[in-house]
Amino acid sequence: MAASAALASGMLPMRDKLKQRIVTGLALAGSLLAAVALLPLPALAGIFALVVSIASWEWSRLAGYRALWLRVAYLALAIGAMAGLYFYADLAGTPRLEQLQPVLGLACLWWAIALLWIKTYPMSGALWGTGPMLGLMGLLVLVPAWLSAVFLLSYEHGKLMLLAMIILVAGADIGAYFSGHRFGKTRLAPTVSPGKSWEGVVGGQLTCISLALLAHFLLELERISLAGIIAIAVVGAAASVVGDLLESMVKRHSGVKDSGTILPGHGGFLDRIDGITAAAPVVALGLILAGWLP
Repeated sequence: MAASAALASGMLPMRDKLKQRIVTGLALAGSLLAAVALLPLPALAGIFALVVSIASWEWSRLAGYRALWLRVAYLALAIGAMAGLYFYADLAGTPRLEQLQPVLGLACLWWAIALLWIKTYPMSGALWGTGPMLGLMGLLVLVPAWLSAVFLLSYEHGKLMLLAMIILVAGADIGAYFSGHRFGKTRLAPTVSPGKSWEGVVGGQLTCISLALLAHFLLELERISLAGIIAIAVVGAAASVVGDLLESMVKRHSGVKDSGTILPGHGGFLDRIDGITAAAPVVALGLILAGWLP
């Protein structure tokens, strides 16, 4: 009887936490849909900049910045970088691809380097584990993601493009969770995130391929081939895993569980957008290389 009572009392906090996650998740999804449906591009760019600014503040904590002035300076640097790219690439008008494409290419190159660091962690910590390097890493993670998201909005039906990218990341995450839970045996990156498995990655990829097929046939996409949309879905889903692993690696290095506490049951904003930070520039560059231009 006592054991049953103890078990019941232990289950209550878990249920409360799950309820928190569901309520917060629904609120975030509803807010995103409302903003995308109702607001023009400049306002959406501003809202996304606010989210990235909050994530930058959270990253400054992961980087070990303790002094208030240093964290404020880092936040100002991130905001300044976003503002500079907004005008540099003419995101308010017709994006200049000759300026934009090299930035997206460098962002994707950065994520390839990040993958190498993840694979060699904890040894790689000697390369990036200092405050200045962690600060630079945060800018490379967050600012190009914001740039890519705003660029997607410049497309015809750009709001749908943005939502499709977010759904792709969510599909990779959900597919990985269920397939990993059911079939997961081979660890993906045990020193970074022991709970992730290669079987989960495969499940996430299959989910995203299914979504790509569904989008191609239901929406009758004419500006990109079926092979092109599947390739973008596969690479974008893989990139989202790298983004998730990178944040896990930095949190493990910093000795924290969550990036923040602003979202009940979810942690910080950085915890919610980690997959998007890597997927957004990969998807944006993939669309350009596939010939689907704004």
